[in-house]
Amino acid sequence: MLLRLFTTILILLSGTTFAGEANVLKVDIRPLGDNRYSIDTTVYHADTGWEHYANSWEVLDLDGKPLGKRTLLHPHVNEQPFTRNAVLNIPVTIKRIMIRANDLVHGIGGKTVIATVPK
Repeated sequence: MLLRLFTTILILLSGTTFAGEANVLKVDIRPLGDNRYSIDTTVYHADTGWEHYANSWEVLDLDGKPLGKRTLLHPHVNEQPFTRNAVLNIPVTIKRIMIRANDLVHGIGGKTVIATVPK
Protein backbone atom coordinates (compact mmCIF):
# COMPACT_ATOMS: atom_id res chain seq x y z
CA MET A 1 0.00 0.00 0.00
CA LEU A 2 2.79 2.41 0.88
CA LEU A 3 4.58 1.65 -2.39
CA ARG A 4 1.39 2.38 -4.36
CA LEU A 5 0.98 5.73 -2.56
CA PHE A 6 4.62 6.65 -3.20
CA THR A 7 4.30 5.75 -6.90
CA THR A 8 1.13 7.81 -7.23
CA ILE A 9 2.81 10.84 -5.64
CA LEU A 10 5.77 10.54 -8.00
CA ILE A 11 3.49 10.37 -11.02
CA LEU A 12 1.57 13.45 -9.91
CA LEU A 13 4.74 15.41 -9.23
CA SER A 14 6.50 14.44 -12.44
CA GLY A 15 4.33 16.65 -14.61
CA THR A 16 4.81 19.70 -12.43
CA THR A 17 8.20 19.42 -10.82
CA PHE A 18 10.35 17.76 -13.42
CA ALA A 19 9.50 19.81 -16.51
CA GLY A 20 12.47 22.04 -15.65
CA GLU A 21 13.07 25.68 -16.38
CA ALA A 22 12.32 27.48 -19.63
CA ASN A 23 15.32 27.95 -21.93
CA VAL A 24 15.85 30.54 -24.63
CA LEU A 25 17.52 28.73 -27.54
CA LYS A 26 17.72 31.35 -30.28
CA VAL A 27 17.01 35.03 -30.91
CA ASP A 28 16.71 36.84 -34.26
CA ILE A 29 16.49 40.63 -34.27
CA ARG A 30 15.45 42.71 -37.29
CA PRO A 31 15.47 46.53 -37.30
CA LEU A 32 12.19 48.13 -38.39
CA GLY A 33 13.31 51.77 -38.17
CA ASP A 34 12.82 54.47 -35.54
CA ASN A 35 14.48 52.31 -32.83
CA ARG A 36 11.83 49.58 -33.29
CA TYR A 37 12.91 45.96 -33.60
CA SER A 38 11.19 42.70 -34.43
CA ILE A 39 12.48 40.04 -32.05
CA ASP A 40 11.87 36.34 -32.81
CA THR A 41 12.62 34.22 -29.75
CA THR A 42 12.78 30.42 -29.70
CA VAL A 43 12.00 28.85 -26.31
CA TYR A 44 12.16 25.26 -25.12
CA HIS A 45 10.29 24.07 -22.05
CA ALA A 46 8.81 20.65 -21.37
CA ASP A 47 5.29 22.06 -20.99
CA THR A 48 2.98 19.59 -19.29
CA GLY A 49 -0.27 21.56 -19.48
CA TRP A 50 -1.98 24.53 -17.87
CA GLU A 51 -0.29 23.94 -14.50
CA HIS A 52 3.29 24.08 -15.82
CA TYR A 53 4.22 25.85 -19.03
CA ALA A 54 6.50 28.61 -20.31
CA ASN A 55 4.28 31.67 -19.90
CA SER A 56 6.55 34.53 -21.03
CA TRP A 57 9.91 35.75 -22.24
CA GLU A 58 11.40 39.14 -21.60
CA VAL A 59 14.04 41.45 -23.01
CA LEU A 60 16.39 43.37 -20.73
CA ASP A 61 19.41 45.59 -21.17
CA LEU A 62 22.64 44.20 -19.73
CA ASP A 63 22.09 46.16 -16.50
CA GLY A 64 18.84 44.22 -15.97
CA LYS A 65 16.43 47.02 -16.93
CA PRO A 66 13.30 45.56 -18.60
CA LEU A 67 12.75 46.66 -22.20
CA GLY A 68 9.75 44.51 -23.02
CA LYS A 69 7.93 41.24 -22.45
CA ARG A 70 6.06 38.68 -24.59
CA THR A 71 3.30 36.91 -22.66
CA LEU A 72 2.49 33.37 -23.75
CA LEU A 73 -1.17 32.65 -23.12
CA HIS A 74 -1.28 28.86 -23.40
CA PRO A 75 0.90 25.74 -23.08
CA HIS A 76 2.87 24.44 -26.08
CA VAL A 77 2.85 20.77 -25.09
CA ASN A 78 3.09 19.44 -28.67
CA GLU A 79 5.12 22.32 -30.14
CA GLN A 80 8.65 22.27 -28.75
CA PRO A 81 10.71 24.27 -29.23
CA PHE A 82 8.50 27.16 -30.35
CA THR A 83 9.19 30.65 -31.70
CA ARG A 84 7.19 33.78 -30.97
CA ASN A 85 7.66 37.41 -31.97
CA ALA A 86 7.50 40.77 -30.24
CA VAL A 87 8.10 44.27 -31.59
CA LEU A 88 9.89 46.52 -29.11
CA ASN A 89 11.42 49.96 -28.92
CA ILE A 90 15.09 49.71 -27.95
CA PRO A 91 16.98 52.92 -27.19
CA VAL A 92 19.80 53.71 -29.62
CA THR A 93 22.33 53.64 -26.76
CA ILE A 94 21.73 49.92 -26.11
CA LYS A 95 24.08 47.69 -28.11
CA ARG A 96 23.28 44.28 -26.59
CA ILE A 97 20.23 42.77 -24.91
CA MET A 98 19.49 39.73 -22.77
CA ILE A 99 16.46 37.52 -23.39
CA ARG A 100 15.22 35.16 -20.68
CA ALA A 101 12.16 32.95 -20.32
CA ASN A 102 9.77 32.27 -17.48
CA ASP A 103 7.57 29.32 -16.54
CA LEU A 104 4.69 29.07 -14.09
CA VAL A 105 6.46 26.80 -11.61
CA HIS A 106 10.12 27.88 -11.61
CA GLY A 107 9.75 31.51 -12.60
CA ILE A 108 12.71 33.05 -14.41
CA GLY A 109 15.51 30.62 -15.03
CA GLY A 110 17.12 28.36 -17.54
CA LYS A 111 19.32 29.40 -20.44
CA THR A 112 19.40 33.06 -21.46
CA VAL A 113 20.71 34.55 -24.69
CA ILE A 114 22.71 37.74 -25.09
CA ALA A 115 22.14 39.27 -28.55
CA THR A 116 23.61 42.23 -30.41
CA VAL A 117 21.10 44.86 -31.51
CA PRO A 118 21.66 45.50 -35.23
CA LYS A 119 21.81 49.13 -36.35
